[in-house]
Amino acid sequence: MKTTLTAQLKSIAIAGMAIGLLAGCATSGNPKDPIEGFNRAMFAFNEGLDSAIVKPVAKGYEAVLPSPIRTGVTNFFANIDDLFVGVNNLLQGKIPQAFNDFGRVAINSTIGLLGVLDIASDAGLEKHEEDFGQTFGRWGVGNGAYVVIPVFGPRTARDTVGLVLDVAADPVANHRPRRTRDAALVLRTISDRANLLPADKVVEEAALDKYSYIRDAYLQRRRNLIHDGNPPRDLEAHADIEPMAPLAAPADALSEPRAAAAPVPVLALQGDSTSAR
Repeated sequence: MKTTLTAQLKSIAIAGMAIGLLAGCATSGNPKDPIEGFNRAMFAFNEGLDSAIVKPVAKGYEAVLPSPIRTGVTNFFANIDDLFVGVNNLLQGKIPQAFNDFGRVAINSTIGLLGVLDIASDAGLEKHEEDFGQTFGRWGVGNGAYVVIPVFGPRTARDTVGLVLDVAADPVANHRPRRTRDAALVLRTISDRANLLPADKVVEEAALDKYSYIRDAYLQRRRNLIHDGNPPRDLEAHADIEPMAPLAAPADALSEPRAAAAPVPVLALQGDSTSAR
């Protein structure tokens, strides 16, 4: 029996979660990164895959397609994501934000030609970014171990569990027929990677240790997202990370683009990707 794409992605996510839960048995001495040796190996694997395949394809995509078409592709997938952003805002008790998100879907799916045009933003409806990992965080679930998952990149144990739900709810990853689904997933991945190309130079110039830089940027960004940009100052009480020093670009530039937060395998900058969800 052929394994469905959803089952494969769930297996990857569950494997990452298991690694995080077992982190206490094989610790590196770094409380925020207890399985650093394994994570660095996975980071190197993802970097190699990105350099060999994903990044060159994304550069070709950017070179061939004009900017308005690329923006339309990003907007189309972002419109699909807005529906589940709204669901997560509901689960977090943020009712006005949820209605904002559903309003974005209604406007962009109709006047915006299935989301190709982001009319809602022009009308003043703000784009949000929420996923099940953030919802768990708002409910009080701690980060757990930091883990780098093959293809998907950085996660925490909590966000890995969230990834399972993100993928299960993703209409693109679960679309039929499979040929259309696969084409859509490839297009979304390439679009997300192309959106990250401007951040490559920033990371290369700013990072003495790229692995540590990406890890800290990811953890800081997730912390900011969970607290809606206003994280508490008591770091020890919340078991998070020390704030990073100001950099040449904000942490948002180091993970998935603001307009496309769906759970796709974005290798670039090891970020779900922030995830993409």
